[in-house]
Amino acid sequence: MRLLAGSRSGAVLLGGIAFQLQAGWKTYWRTPGDSGVPPRFDFSKSDNVEAVTVLWPAPLKFDDGAGGISLGYHDQAVLPLRIVVKNAEKPVTLRAAINYAVCERICIPVEANAELAFNSVASTEDSALFAALDTVPKPANVGDPNPLTIRDVKRSGDKEVLVDVVTPDGRDVNLFVEGPTPDWGLPVPKPLEHGPPGVKRFSFALEGVPPGVNPAGAALKLTLVGSERAYEFNINLN
Repeated sequence: MRLLAGSRSGAVLLGGIAFQLQAGWKTYWRTPGDSGVPPRFDFSKSDNVEAVTVLWPAPLKFDDGAGGISLGYHDQAVLPLRIVVKNAEKPVTLRAAINYAVCERICIPVEANAELAFNSVASTEDSALFAALDTVPKPANVGDPNPLTIRDVKRSGDKEVLVDVVTPDGRDVNLFVEGPTPDWGLPVPKPLEHGPPGVKRFSFALEGVPPGVNPAGAALKLTLVGSERAYEFNINLN
């Protein structure tokens, strides 16, 4: 794991966290799926940094070895960072304490610390950072006229949600769902064999909802991942 610094310009900087994994190993997305450990980040010991936002490239889906599905990355991944500095005229040093897991057949927890100064010069990391930014899902709304989009989201009974997806040329896509808080553990949506004409229908059960919580009206995040583009939809469950 290492930090990447983009070229410095103004009060908002672009950085990144780069993971290099051995063949056959993986690490996890912010929502790891049926098993796994999401990374945790602490940037509080940085100098002249007001806030850091981690941006997440679209994840891959893989078998977790126990009959479930995990979400994350293998080989290599760069998580872009949007860094807001306190004073654009003063030096900036980013310090990151990161807890994450790398897994082959079993998971190994990792604690890593790194620091990096941002200089007022052009950076050789800009191309890698912009390439990673391009893989971060773009904001979208249900019904947008994109070639890849979510057409409709609706409840089916009390315990099931149906999501209708439109894809260019009927290509394969992946769909992931997250609840409004980390204590939600919604399952990975599954494609149904028989859906309405012209759409791919996905289904997920309202399982993993925190005890005592009514899911009606909950703010869910749907991530739709195609072969070339990915989109993120924020919805309120009816």
